[in-house]
Amino acid sequence: MTTTLNIDFVSDISCPWCAIGLAALEQALTHLQGEVDVQMHLQPFELNPQLPAGGQDISEHLTQKYGSTAQQQAQIRDTIRQRGAEVGFAFNPSGRGRIYNTFAAHRLLHWAGLEAPDRQLALKKALLVACHSNSQAMDSPEVLLAAVTQAGLDVTRAKNILASDEFTQEVRAAQAFYARQGIHSVPAVIINDRHLISGGQPVAVFKQALRQIAATQV
Repeated sequence: MTTTLNIDFVSDISCPWCAIGLAALEQALTHLQGEVDVQMHLQPFELNPQLPAGGQDISEHLTQKYGSTAQQQAQIRDTIRQRGAEVGFAFNPSGRGRIYNTFAAHRLLHWAGLEAPDRQLALKKALLVACHSNSQAMDSPEVLLAAVTQAGLDVTRAKNILASDEFTQEVRAAQAFYARQGIHSVPAVIINDRHLISGGQPVAVFKQALRQIAATQV
């Protein structure tokens, strides 16, 4: 018997562990076909809402935010690349160079979730590749629209959204909601509004947790 679960995947485009976590979650769900069916909703979170247009040098940013050294950052990048490779996500070996404000991307993801929910995940994955595999400027309309095209969404509609403040209030409201729920780091995987799996966990962890949660729904 298949159990249906609702998953809210709270994350940010600029978060490498979110890319790892999403890929691992997808693999876990593949292993659970026939046991678990999910309705997945991608929810917004901004790690760095204060970033200006044009972004910031990522080494400078990480040093300011976490106090990390260049050597520590290189070690973390190696770990992230290895974990990404385990789940089939390729990170740029040279890193990203800069980190960008992602609010416009979240507005597009919100739109996709409303008007083409079956394409929302495709847009998310295209944005993650643009950011982490291709080191592109994630506040660039051209980059965002290329991801929209890749996901099979309406580019003209997306252009109009980017040229306006459409969905700004909705995204802000969603961010505030999850902050009130105690979500202060991502990825956060919320299942049926009550179970939380935090971080970019390995496939086996997601698989075990989802199977256990599904068993409680019977």
